Amino acid sequence: MDGREGVTSMRMSEPLLCTAIVQQAWEAVIFADRSGHIRIWNRGAEALFGFSAEETIGASLDIIVPERFRTAHWSGFHKAIEDGKTRHAGEVRMTRGLHKDGRKLYVELSFLLVKDARAAVLGALATGRDCTARHLAAQQEQGAQ
Repeated sequence: MDGREGVTSMRMSEPLLCTAIVQQAWEAVIFADRSGHIRIWNRGAEALFGFSAEETIGASLDIIVPERFRTAHWSGFHKAIEDGKTRHAGEVRMTRGLHKDGRKLYVELSFLLVKDARAAVLGALATGRDCTARHLAAQQEQGAQ
């Protein structure tokens, strides 16, 4: 066996492999269509925000965006969708998120636009992690100085 059999097998099941990778990732993986409705929500997103996939698939991103940040969020979201690019492509940005239980979170997110073969924007992908404890500890340390 020279290893090529495994490569062939992986290629034949690539959609299933991609789904497994996304669903099993520890980081939150969220995909929203052009209208801002959630289409992909993995276990990392469930752990971070407290909502199950059943609760979020088809829901607006408003479910995880604190109300006071929604105007800015939607302005940036719609501009990125229309322009076909994000201002912070490839960067990790700290932002605020909303947990199911009402807690406000500090979340590190990376954003990118997902495009089809003709470069038409299909929606936006965010990957992220909770940084609330680290952020609050840093704030407390700064306050003590």
